Amino acid sequence: MMKTCLVVDDSSVIRKVARRILEEMDFSIAEAADGKQALDQCVGSMPDAILLDWNMPVMDGMEFLTALRKSDGGTDPVVVFCTTENDMAHITKAITAGANEYIMKPFDKEIIESKFAQAGLI
Repeated sequence: MMKTCLVVDDSSVIRKVARRILEEMDFSIAEAADGKQALDQCVGSMPDAILLDWNMPVMDGMEFLTALRKSDGGTDPVVVFCTTENDMAHITKAITAGANEYIMKPFDKEIIESKFAQAGLI
């Protein structure tokens, strides 16, 4: 069965790049432009993986992650968050909130593959 990944980013360009990489890795992709849209989609159907941007309007990555982990079935998805800030405090905060892995932007296929492998998704 094909695994699903929800790509959450307010940039349509980043979503497109992530979609292309993940489809090559045989994932079925859903997209959301902010945390609120992402949460609504997760209520409908929980993905196997979530590639999560940090800084977004409406609801940011941290707020989304906190809400996700409290929701029904919300502990199941593997959350890989994307950050432009190489700041350990920032990263630790995300892992504490329930992120499984993090990647730095800009990312490429190798980075995503290695993080998804570490997280047991592939």
